[in-house]
Amino acid sequence: MRVVFLGTPEFAIPSLRAIVNSGHEIALVVTQPDKPAGRGLKLSPPPVKIAAQKLGLTVFQPEKLNAPESLKVIAEAHPDVLVVVAYGRILKEQCLAIPPKGCINVHPSLLPQYRGPAPVQHAILNGDEVTGVTTMFMDVGMDTGDIILQREVPISPDDTAGTLSEKLSMVGAKVLVETLNLLEQGCAPRIPQDHSKATYAPILPSEVAHLDFSQSAKRLRNLIRALNPKPGAFAFFRGKRVKFWMAQVSEEQTNLPSGTVVAVDKKSLCIATGDGLLLPTELQTEGKKVLPVDEWLKGTQPQVGEKFS
Repeated sequence: MRVVFLGTPEFAIPSLRAIVNSGHEIALVVTQPDKPAGRGLKLSPPPVKIAAQKLGLTVFQPEKLNAPESLKVIAEAHPDVLVVVAYGRILKEQCLAIPPKGCINVHPSLLPQYRGPAPVQHAILNGDEVTGVTTMFMDVGMDTGDIILQREVPISPDDTAGTLSEKLSMVGAKVLVETLNLLEQGCAPRIPQDHSKATYAPILPSEVAHLDFSQSAKRLRNLIRALNPKPGAFAFFRGKRVKFWMAQVSEEQTNLPSGTVVAVDKKSLCIATGDGLLLPTELQTEGKKVLPVDEWLKGTQPQVGEKFS
């Protein structure tokens, strides 16, 4: 089948490569425009563009996907199907109507759970032990289309949004190829979603990254994992921003105020929370590199009774 592929971040690259290796033809790769990045604000290409060019594929970067001139380029590629993997823009009805076999989306959750742009972060934040990947026929709604295939993926206690996204991207690539093969054979299932069971996963607001130590240690640990690798959860210590990249928890209780250093030695740091103790294992003071907690302790030397705010 002829495929037009739409995707932008690293998450989409395994799916792009899997289609190429499967024997289906990628007629066009659509990705978002290059954007300024870094201190010099030089234009930086999205990861999918880099991968597509290495594969010798034609790349199209429209400013407005649903503009008539953009739709014309996609239509002239004569796709049998559009495949969308984390493209980052909504496809309107005129775009969805182009391919005769429909538009397929790879979504990193077990729909109808966690519709929306941040399913991986919400699964970790909520302490889920299992998530998964869904392929579906796209419609004009937000992740509301009929399900084709699903695969469960366990969430490790030490998974971050970064590590879990990588797992899901690999599983998603395999499920996508299975989906395209079924579609080519004319036997892809269409399973309507139970909309009454839908939950939503909006982008986490920036203010949640500032750790509130009145919450439980487990909740804080999940938040730290959910915000790794970006933007990173943080608190202030001695007036400087400190990012928390990984942490463990203890159910031990204390009467000290939340955020207080309860205990410290050469290898560990215990911080009071609303329920239990938070034990950070990787920390980063602003302007410095990420350090394991023992190295951070050497340079900072916090004392019992000091507070993270």
